[in-house]
Amino acid sequence: MLLRSIQSAVTQALCLSVAMAVPAQAVAATHKPVPTLAMALAAESPYTQRFLAQYNKIKDPANGYFSPKGVPYHSVETLMVEAPDHGHETTSEAYSYWLWLEAEYGHVTGNWAPFNAAWANMEQYIIPSQADQPSNAFYQPSKPATYAAEWDLPSQYPSVLRTTVAVGSDPIASELQTAYGTSNIYGMHWLLDVDNWYGYGRCGDGTTSPSYINTFQRGSQESVWETVPHPSCDTFAWGKTGQGFLSLFTGDASYSRQWRYTNAPDADARAVQAAYWAYTWAKEQGKEGQVADAAKKAAKMGDYLRYSMFDKYFKRIGECIGETACPAGTGKNSMHYLMSWYYSWGGAMDSSGGWAWRIGSSHNHFGYQNPMAAYILSATSFIRPQSATGVSDWATSLQRQLEFYTWLQSAEGGIAGGATNSWQGRHAQPESTSTFYGMYYDWRPVYHDPASNQWFGFQAWSMQRVAEYYYVTGDAKAKKVLDKWVSWASQNTTLTADGKFQIPSTLQWTGQPDTWNPANPGGNNNLHVKVLDFTQDVGVAAGFARTLVFYAAKSGNAGAKTLAKELLDRMWANYQTPKGVAVAEKREDYKRFDDVYNAATGDGVYVPPGWTGKNAQGAVIDANSTFISLRPKYQQDPDWPKVQAYLAGGAVPEFTYHRFWAQADVAMAMADYGRLLEGGTPVASIVTSSSDVSVPEGATASFTVSLSSAPSSNVTVTVAKASGDADLFVSSGATLTFTPANWNVGQTVTVSAAEDADLTHGTAQFRLTASGFTAVAVNATELDNDLPLPPDCVVTVDTSNDWGSGQVGRVIVQNGGTQPLSNWKVSWTATNDFTLVNTWSATFTKTGRSVEVTPLGGATIPANGQAESGFQASYSGAKPVPSGVRLEGRTCTIVVK
Repeated sequence: MLLRSIQSAVTQALCLSVAMAVPAQAVAATHKPVPTLAMALAAESPYTQRFLAQYNKIKDPANGYFSPKGVPYHSVETLMVEAPDHGHETTSEAYSYWLWLEAEYGHVTGNWAPFNAAWANMEQYIIPSQADQPSNAFYQPSKPATYAAEWDLPSQYPSVLRTTVAVGSDPIASELQTAYGTSNIYGMHWLLDVDNWYGYGRCGDGTTSPSYINTFQRGSQESVWETVPHPSCDTFAWGKTGQGFLSLFTGDASYSRQWRYTNAPDADARAVQAAYWAYTWAKEQGKEGQVADAAKKAAKMGDYLRYSMFDKYFKRIGECIGETACPAGTGKNSMHYLMSWYYSWGGAMDSSGGWAWRIGSSHNHFGYQNPMAAYILSATSFIRPQSATGVSDWATSLQRQLEFYTWLQSAEGGIAGGATNSWQGRHAQPESTSTFYGMYYDWRPVYHDPASNQWFGFQAWSMQRVAEYYYVTGDAKAKKVLDKWVSWASQNTTLTADGKFQIPSTLQWTGQPDTWNPANPGGNNNLHVKVLDFTQDVGVAAGFARTLVFYAAKSGNAGAKTLAKELLDRMWANYQTPKGVAVAEKREDYKRFDDVYNAATGDGVYVPPGWTGKNAQGAVIDANSTFISLRPKYQQDPDWPKVQAYLAGGAVPEFTYHRFWAQADVAMAMADYGRLLEGGTPVASIVTSSSDVSVPEGATASFTVSLSSAPSSNVTVTVAKASGDADLFVSSGATLTFTPANWNVGQTVTVSAAEDADLTHGTAQFRLTASGFTAVAVNATELDNDLPLPPDCVVTVDTSNDWGSGQVGRVIVQNGGTQPLSNWKVSWTATNDFTLVNTWSATFTKTGRSVEVTPLGGATIPANGQAESGFQASYSGAKPVPSGVRLEGRTCTIVVK
């Protein structure tokens, strides 16, 4: 359930260096890359050019940052274990960085279509739809969930559900229902299996991608290496018979099929940030209407994000010791007003099942706080929650978060872990005596393997939000925290003689803060941090640089500006790759791939004795399971031999990873520096409604043109063919005039395709130019009417979900004709024999290695419709690949995967 730090528990080599002291004195989506080289060269700031270059690398389909459905992967590389346990999973974190990246791109180019496309993709794939959360209507705010204690070790699970422990009431469900007319939650689930690598599919269908999955469920010591991945919709198709995966996590008399989702609040808050900047910058361009809908949805997301401000079971905040002694909350006395580690919700798979639940989180980590989002949701008119108390709650949260940072700031300047309302997740007697509004200090809240606040990345991430808030508002409380933090982080950063850098990596904490007194905050003289080792991690360095940029832009601190520039220049000079900016890293922790459970240490995957099941990759889940045995498809990964050699006693494997969040942060750090500290201005460019048009032979097609920013005088845009087929030409709109008054109003260009005698689809490129503006190109394709009609049907047999001894296959018949398709039959012969284990949505008849698929009950496929069915097969030896696929009586396009 719990989202872990993306930073892996890698033991870094110790690096000894002399810290550079920084002077403190002040001084006066589509996936096709849109920006061109000419656009980059036209930028006033070289840092804006770098932003565009890095943006293009991220958006280049050849570099592999996005799935075929446009979903951003956690990393380009597939063999990757940190918080996600596979590189081609994704997180709400990646989505939020994508939105932020597109907001920066819109500011530079004036093109807001990619930002809106990113938001739409997020809604489609990672915010559960009504079908994904079908039983919310049965949620009872007076009984939000049944209590289950958290435990220290996975071996102490399943945790028994206990109705005898009182839980509080949910005070915001009713007002959210009233404000938005739905009982559904508008928030991202934290983890997606983008390509259905595990094979669970969406809500247990086994085939659909992306699919909602989850991993962390079993206490503070459960690292990624000890998780049992499972579908968010547990239909009991996998796991233990009649129980699915539920009985690994909770103890109950019986189990019901159910859906469950977990939100990572820092990601949703980052999406709110992105929407704020998109609207702010679009308004500067006179285009705020283009992003107004996303801004409204960001406000809605922020309204639901308040669930992260509640104790897990809505118990009273403060001195909450003893499961039965700590009283249930009433009204909003269960609200800590901080951004906790998660909120979750779930319910019955059956929409008439009659139950649903919601929980908050008692654990608050400073790294998840976002005062910028709290400011946006409480003080702006364009991202304003519509519920009765949403705005006031966020206003309270803003001040509470600023107090939280102040309370947790060490004597040196680093920010310590956080606070909990439920010690050890079960309201145990606290080990800490320091409190914040009655909640107990915890130097490593939520998880311990590795300790949650030993990674410097959380410092950079969280303080960037504080710096951004300070830049926008000038709040003196934020500046006071930043002054001390920037000095500490800068003094522990080294600019090395070889032109590179070293920033903090692993942190060690001792002592505890003074108990919080809002009227007279303590100095925390007994709370200390020490930097144990250093890193050249470009993602963390970019986040650190962004903090310095916003701080320097508002405060005028010369040292912060200089250090930000040095970090950005040095990473750009030393660490560029064909796919982005990255450094090699040794993964000593990969020795845990084959760890068996060790009762003495708690390491390895724990499965209760006697518990047996299977997952969708066909792996047995039992007391002998290991990380790799639960994920056998990893052994087909092209990088697996490096890990295998390491496990056999070889060298520690080295990888150069391109994490989406890190690559986006590098790009945005460049844009921030160019915008805020170099006086860079957005590139003046020509904007087209489309970069590609299709023109039927003998007919026309059109696109519109506008400018990215208002000119000081009239601008003439010329549209001329640069190359290509003579039959394609501009028939109207070859010359367009824009004024300071109509620069953002689209004007139409029409392209015609003359009749010809050839049988080819001709192509041409048209170039749009204007003095002082970056040129753009539009590609036109002639749809030749002399060609024979293409097939009006497509048959796809997809067996890519294969794990070496079995597969889950999909059969998709698409009818592109104008008449229904009835009595259809798909057939093929496999290259190896196999056994049909299960089938669904059609009749599968197997004779030897041959298969025939026919519709259930003679169902027809309507015009422009499709039918999808599936099967599960087992085999030995070579993979049985479909050959000779055909749809009886029709000539179709055949796709075999």
